[in-house]
Amino acid sequence: FDTSAESTPTGSYHFSMRSEVYSAASDMEKSQQYDGKSMALFEEEIDTSPMVSSLLSSLANYSNLPTGSKEHEEAENNEEGSRPSKKPAPQLGTLMGVYLPCIQNIFGVILFLRMTWMVGIGGVFGSFIIVFMCCSTTMLTAISMSAIATNGVVPAGGSYYMISRSLGPEFGGAVGICFYLGTTFAGAMYILGCIEILLIYIVPQAAIFKIEGLEGPEAEIALLNNMRVYGTIVLSFMAIVVFVGVKYVNKLALVFLACVILSILAVYAGIIMTALDYFTNLYNETITTKMWRSFCDSDSLNATCDEYFINNNVTEMQGIPGVASGILAENLFGNYLEKGMIVEKRGISSNVDPEIPTTNANRYVLADITSFFTLLVGIYFPSVTGIMAGSNRSGDLRDAQKSIPIGTIINMCRRIRIAEILPPLFRFGEGVNGNLVIGTLAWPSPWVIVFGSFFSTCGAGLQSLTGAPRLLQAISRDGIIPFLRVFGHGKANGEPTWALLLTASICEIGIIIASLDSVAPILSMFFLMCYMFVNLACALQTLLRTPNWRPRFKFYHWALSFLGMSLCLSLMFICSWYYAIVAMGIATCIYKYIEFCGAEKEWGDGIRGISLSAARFALMRLEEGPPHTKNWRPQILVLVSMDAEQNVEQPRLLSLTNQLKAGKGLTIVGTAVQGTFLDSYSEAQRADQSLRKLMETERVKGFSQVVVSSNMRDGTSHLIQVGGLGGLKHNTVMVSWPQNWKQPECYQQFRNFIETVRETTIASLALLVPKNISSYPSNGERFTEGHIDVWWIVHDGGMLMLLPFLLRQHKVWRKCKIRIFTVAQMDDNSIQMKKDLITFLYHLRIDAAVEVVEMLDSDISAYTYEKTLVMEQRSQILKQMHLTKNEMEREVRLIQSKNAATPTSPTSPTSPAATPAGGAVAWRDSKGPDKGMTDSAATPGAGKDPLNMKPNQTDVRRMHTAMRLNEVITKKSKEAKLVLLNMPGPPKNRVGDENYMEFLEVLTEGLNRVLLVRGGGREVITIYS
Repeated sequence: FDTSAESTPTGSYHFSMRSEVYSAASDMEKSQQYDGKSMALFEEEIDTSPMVSSLLSSLANYSNLPTGSKEHEEAENNEEGSRPSKKPAPQLGTLMGVYLPCIQNIFGVILFLRMTWMVGIGGVFGSFIIVFMCCSTTMLTAISMSAIATNGVVPAGGSYYMISRSLGPEFGGAVGICFYLGTTFAGAMYILGCIEILLIYIVPQAAIFKIEGLEGPEAEIALLNNMRVYGTIVLSFMAIVVFVGVKYVNKLALVFLACVILSILAVYAGIIMTALDYFTNLYNETITTKMWRSFCDSDSLNATCDEYFINNNVTEMQGIPGVASGILAENLFGNYLEKGMIVEKRGISSNVDPEIPTTNANRYVLADITSFFTLLVGIYFPSVTGIMAGSNRSGDLRDAQKSIPIGTIINMCRRIRIAEILPPLFRFGEGVNGNLVIGTLAWPSPWVIVFGSFFSTCGAGLQSLTGAPRLLQAISRDGIIPFLRVFGHGKANGEPTWALLLTASICEIGIIIASLDSVAPILSMFFLMCYMFVNLACALQTLLRTPNWRPRFKFYHWALSFLGMSLCLSLMFICSWYYAIVAMGIATCIYKYIEFCGAEKEWGDGIRGISLSAARFALMRLEEGPPHTKNWRPQILVLVSMDAEQNVEQPRLLSLTNQLKAGKGLTIVGTAVQGTFLDSYSEAQRADQSLRKLMETERVKGFSQVVVSSNMRDGTSHLIQVGGLGGLKHNTVMVSWPQNWKQPECYQQFRNFIETVRETTIASLALLVPKNISSYPSNGERFTEGHIDVWWIVHDGGMLMLLPFLLRQHKVWRKCKIRIFTVAQMDDNSIQMKKDLITFLYHLRIDAAVEVVEMLDSDISAYTYEKTLVMEQRSQILKQMHLTKNEMEREVRLIQSKNAATPTSPTSPTSPAATPAGGAVAWRDSKGPDKGMTDSAATPGAGKDPLNMKPNQTDVRRMHTAMRLNEVITKKSKEAKLVLLNMPGPPKNRVGDENYMEFLEVLTEGLNRVLLVRGGGREVITIYS
């Protein structure tokens, strides 16, 4: 670029950039935009880096989406069409958005209907232990949730959003679904509590299935059927209210909250009024009372009465006798009962004839369920689960970061205070004289508690039906669970219509169960699992110390989060071990489904941070030394070449890699792009995308790496040198055989190949060279029979033994059998060699057939001599003559035609390999009759004239070995599915590079699939365990 600057009267500078890339019009626009702003220095970056002044307004005035947790930073959220019209910002504050929903859940059905029963059964100590465990768990969870909620903007989705962005989409989706199910079943529990209060304490006459006159199981079935019918009706009504709009739920919440507060005040007033009351005893032995008429058929003293009533001292007592009555000391410890047992005064034995059935059972206080400590924990825990009611509606909050911590923690403190005061005052039972036990505390009338508890359960049910659909909508809109995407849609105002329909359907399942005591442990499992992962998310973020972890809420610590997580896990198995296993199974299934079928999301979650920390730790450990032979596996660097369209030219290389690795170990697929980094960056990006796509197609688990270099040779060298990281580096290089290396235009290609062989040798890396790679099987093919033949000529550290074993782990080669051939020389004992090899393979635990091939010394044929001479003449011509491609081809054809017309037959110098006894040299053609050969003197200057050259005797011997080996291999392994063969080392000097390629070509001639193998200079297989 040519740059010039001139000063303006205003003191600013105008820069003019003359370039082919930028037009004059755009320069003028940018200049005008930055006039008077002293920002001309940054005008070239305006398209990618907007000015702060124009960006601050949108950043500061951010408002939550009221209907879902769309990621504002991801462009994929705009796939479905144009940007919707701007919705009004949420206006709910701490009181209406968090405090009221939480308090309506906390002061709900369990407090009013089951707290008295729990204290009577579990005793004061047992109840305090239960309350302490549950409240401690939720308080610790509230602290962790407050820290996460204040660490950035929390859109709709509440707890799901916090978990998924902290632990990743897999954990977030699994726990989010579990929490959604818990919230939905909580709605069913509140509705069942509402119906129970309605039918038992308010209008018993409204029962469709009459309970009067029924006892035992019949009465229980009638009650459950009433619960199902009325529960379905109430559920439908609440769903309609939620469908109309959340604002109506919030308006009703004020009415319901007023009733709850009134009930609490009435209970406190009743505690003061009954503090000094004593219980009274009425004995059935002297006078007839109302109790007498309940158990006898007349008022007279000679009336027929219930057997239990006659044989025992039946006493009528106050439901809440007061602190001074001594009830606190009497009820310190638990009294767990079997179902159907009559509640009796502790310390006084009863006289019961087991053969006489109990009549008028509805007059006694009976245990309607078999009770034990863990059951009480499971039933009570839902009463403290209201901490998430506010966070579930985070999308409707004006400032979620401020409202969630304040509203939640204040509610928990109030809940703990209530739980500390009420338990010591209760005796066993659910009702007294047709009213709630806790209603006897209320002043001035028990009906205050009855109606307060009824409206509280109604409000809590509405809150659950409001929060659950929004939670499901947030999960659906994230797209991590494909089959739930339909529930992300809603009405024009954003209300989750389809999610509400599904929520009502699932809630109906809880209504059909109809038993409050059966539904409560189910939702306890789901809530506890969600709380456990909230604590885990906070602990991980704190320990990982990610730069983005900057919560405004400072009163948290990772130890508290781990303690809360441990309590949650313990309570899950304390409540019900089988429900805990089922809940974990559901979460695991969802996790695996998201992992395999869900959308891939990168949310900067804690699991990714753990992976990075673990990877760093593992890499540092790998630096301590090389892996033991038992842990050695091929960590492969696959070198591929790209065509003009940046497509891989040898895709079967990746198929072979997949078959060899079976998804284990390190795989790096690398290629080089010629050019400079600045000019070829986009080309390198396309090549990288092509590699990734092919790796995904071939199911190769690993990494792609593209380097830009001034020439391909250096690029390949860079990949070999810098591939991998630290101790996690490749130990094996795989490169395809240059198929057309004899063509003049491919001269540089085979030179690069030989340099790669040299570099792997000097770097002590193993080398795999598949020849005829296009004929190798794809991952979808199957060999039903055949052999993998290993020609073990020289020891290479065991690579030739290990590779066929690894290949047979893949389904493509699984049915192929291994055959191992080794070569015996003249002085070798072939029988003993075979025995030793069988023993060696036995110790290696490798199942293979063994054969020893004897290669006796033979005379070098004239054909071998002639083939060597042609090879050297061609190499000399290509080195000495700088010709064009056409001239090179013409000269090669001329040499070949001259040798065919006039067979040369010089005498070979004496050598140990070619001189028979007596010193005479005999040239014998293995393909035809003997040909007489005459001696010929060397021509002076033959080193300069390729047409008058004498072949180098080392090359003659190598050619002879290659041809003899090829003859034997072809004979034994012609039909083999794959032949593995030791690859000879390259020449130490570069003079014989072309000859080296020719030797390898002759060695593998006539074989379909050949894998040339060079070891890395270390043992890779061992006989020891």
